[in-house]
Amino acid sequence: MKSRIRNNLVGYSFLFPALAIILGMIAIPLVMSIYLCFTDARIGKPGHFVGLENFKFLFQNDVFWTTLYNSILFTVVSVALKLVIGLGVALLLYQPMFSNRWFRAIILLPWVIPSAFSILGWLWILDPLYGSLNWILTHLGFSKVPWLSSPFWARFSVILVNTWRGVPFFAIGLLGGLVGIPKDVYEAAEIDGAGAFKKFWSITLPLLKPPLLVITLFSVVMTISDFSIVYILTRGGPMNSTQVFATLAYQYGLSGGQLGLGAAVSLFMFPFLLFSAIILLRIISKEVY
Repeated sequence: MKSRIRNNLVGYSFLFPALAIILGMIAIPLVMSIYLCFTDARIGKPGHFVGLENFKFLFQNDVFWTTLYNSILFTVVSVALKLVIGLGVALLLYQPMFSNRWFRAIILLPWVIPSAFSILGWLWILDPLYGSLNWILTHLGFSKVPWLSSPFWARFSVILVNTWRGVPFFAIGLLGGLVGIPKDVYEAAEIDGAGAFKKFWSITLPLLKPPLLVITLFSVVMTISDFSIVYILTRGGPMNSTQVFATLAYQYGLSGGQLGLGAAVSLFMFPFLLFSAIILLRIISKEVY
């Protein structure tokens, strides 16, 4: 008993420095953000306590409600597309014909390329005058599309780029889940006369649920807090049609110098992340236990 306690203490002592650093990196900015959102602090000015004035301003501001709608739309549609396409790519890579490591390396490229470089590439591709996408469309007989200057197409574009960047995360994660499924389960199903769809629906999908839900949870967190795609492509425009929490917080807090208001906006991401995490973790616990 004493040796077990001693071993546990040794293990915790090794973990403590890393946990302290991680908690410090999370807790200190969170506490500062909560403090700032109740003040009128500006860059270079400490500010004074103003209570709920920052939140009142946001609730009375149409831009905030547009941002709320955009953030939910951006997250839900992007994660759903990444899940469906990523699952399809994982199933494709699982086939012997596409199991070559070069195929997997190509699939990973959107994920491993630094986001600033890849998004700048998309900015050139989607350029309304000189972009390659509109060049292809005009040579096929179609009219040019205002990818970044129309509210509908701007939303479509940021969702497209986020999906393109996030599909490899789903694909590689789900491929690991597919590899872990015993082959004799499929062989037994084939003996019973199950077809490809029946095997997928009754074997593959249920056994993939735990990793799929974990990957979805991480994707929700990364998508709702995504800043670079929207900022580089549209700056939140046109007419705030692509404004999300991260870009609005930056616009108020850093560009506008209103640190208290920016902190209040950023704090609104926390309830959505917490709500998503609780739902997905409950589903995961039911699936596992």
